[in-house]
Amino acid sequence: MKTLHFTIRIEAPRQVVWDTMLSLETYRQWTAAFCEGSYYEGSWEEGAAIRFLGPSGEGMRAVIAENVHLQRISIRHLDCFTKDKEEPVTDPAFENYTFRDVPGGTELLVDMDSPEPYEAMFQEMWPRALQLLKALCENSQPSS
Repeated sequence: MKTLHFTIRIEAPRQVVWDTMLSLETYRQWTAAFCEGSYYEGSWEEGAAIRFLGPSGEGMRAVIAENVHLQRISIRHLDCFTKDKEEPVTDPAFENYTFRDVPGGTELLVDMDSPEPYEAMFQEMWPRALQLLKALCENSQPSS
């Protein structure tokens, strides 16, 4: 397992970035970089169960390990599932989002534990997903 790191600067307040990243409607849009039709079921509340799903209903089951409003979310992935089987994650796998104020906006840091066979895929997909998130956040801002 390797921890991958991604960072993006978004010209929008932290609240806008937080809401855009986690709202189901906009989550579907920025996560299309991973799989068109992605969505989640569950809650972002600390301790809550959440499932990240593709259009076929297959995906990952996780728990929100930490939620510090407007600062940090930590997701602990528990297993992958298909319609036929569930495969537990052998090592604890975390996906962490950290939100920081920077001049003119927000810096979003993503740290994600990735099994080695998926590293190249995530290295390609995360930057695209973050660019989609950035566009959603910045386009939701009133023009000056």
